[in-house]
Amino acid sequence: MQKTFADLGVDTDIVDALAAHQIIHPFPIQALAIPLALKDHDLIGQARTGTGKTMGFTVPVLQKIDSPGDGKPQALVVVPTRELASQVTRDIDMASKNRGTRVLTVYGGRAYEPQLEALRKGVDVVVGTPGRLLDLAGQRFLDLSQVKVLVLDEADEMLDLGFLPDVERIVALLPTVRQTMLFSATMPGPVVALSRRYLTHPTHVRAESPEESATVPTTSQFVFRTHHMDKPEVLARVLQADGRGLVMVFTRTKRSADRIAEDLAGRGFAVAAVHGDLGQGARERALRAFRNGKIDVLVATDVAARGIDVAGVTHVINYECPDDEKTYLHRIGRTGRAGGTGTAVTFVDWEDGYRWGMINKALDLPFTEPEETYSTSDYLYAELEIPRTATGRLPRAQQTRAGLEAEDVEDLGETGRRRPPQRQGAGGGRGGPRRSGDGPQKAAAPRAAKDPAKPAAAATGRDPDAAPRRRRRRRRTSGSGTGGAQEG
Repeated sequence: MQKTFADLGVDTDIVDALAAHQIIHPFPIQALAIPLALKDHDLIGQARTGTGKTMGFTVPVLQKIDSPGDGKPQALVVVPTRELASQVTRDIDMASKNRGTRVLTVYGGRAYEPQLEALRKGVDVVVGTPGRLLDLAGQRFLDLSQVKVLVLDEADEMLDLGFLPDVERIVALLPTVRQTMLFSATMPGPVVALSRRYLTHPTHVRAESPEESATVPTTSQFVFRTHHMDKPEVLARVLQADGRGLVMVFTRTKRSADRIAEDLAGRGFAVAAVHGDLGQGARERALRAFRNGKIDVLVATDVAARGIDVAGVTHVINYECPDDEKTYLHRIGRTGRAGGTGTAVTFVDWEDGYRWGMINKALDLPFTEPEETYSTSDYLYAELEIPRTATGRLPRAQQTRAGLEAEDVEDLGETGRRRPPQRQGAGGGRGGPRRSGDGPQKAAAPRAAKDPAKPAAAATGRDPDAAPRRRRRRRRTSGSGTGGAQEG
């Protein structure tokens, strides 16, 4: 008989909140992690992407804090990306519906004022990315002195994005006596070192044995050798496969994401692109439209798509070959999540042969020599169950999605003041470099000093008290090369 969350010692109100969303039986990582976390053990949770790690720490966090508390954060969840922060917040809100836990999400790209107002009113759990967390803490708006539970989620991704130094600075702001949980899909050396430094006698739990494949077994994988000139036609046909739901298409560059989205829109598909050049409002608008079914194709770069967890993604398409096996696992992990089934399709161009060979070898996949495939290949239609009548354009009768324009744009305050007001007594500094998007930022240019005794210069930039400029003598040369000097 399958265990339930109640069997794990979870409080009734949380069990009822999860049951309202048909979440009754825990996944393996949850069944292993929750009982240990409830007994105050420091914990390392390791499982493949899409296997339910988030609820493995959400439930213990809610059960171990006061709801509501005195207003200072009692739990801190550090995540690598904005999208993952939003996903974790949604899970906490869902599980805590019956106990009134106050949750705040903080990350760059959003206005400071709503976050500051929430902190003034009081919060119980803070979920955030390293940059904005350090920014608010440096300004003394975020008080971490009462944190009982720290969660480091997707620690391997934080390593990949260069956030481990920031994580160490955040941990230094927390009480020494606390419970710490670290969750990660993989355990590279720096993550192991981090766990040894900040966790006390941790229990390491894995949801599968080391011999199991790193890929989710419910995801069917297909690899086709394609020509770059024919890829748009192949993609259009894959998007018409029988039973196809939401689809994520991955590219390596922002320019490719925009180009592919524009091409698909011209072919009749409801599509949007997500990448780092978009403002946070535009990114969240595209994700809401995708989640709500107003569009059914999302074209994304790897960094922008980290942490995206949308139900109903049936297909992931690697339009451009991933750089390495970790990127491949991250991409295809967007489908086949939480026990569901999915389809992963990878296009390998001729110049990608070596790169794909390394991925195939590292993951022990059976695609050493991908079959040469074109938009007219019978093999493509048969393998992916594409109707033989499918062409490079979606029939008008199937163009039923409302589209991106049907999704409203949320005002995130991105064009307003982007930093909180300077607090008195904050040490005279700004609490470190500004991080609007939790990535590298350009230093601000120094402001030119002004002489208060002189009025501002005109638009030409000249000092109004300066003497009139002398006309310059310019030497002109005639076409014969013998011209003399003339007055300018």
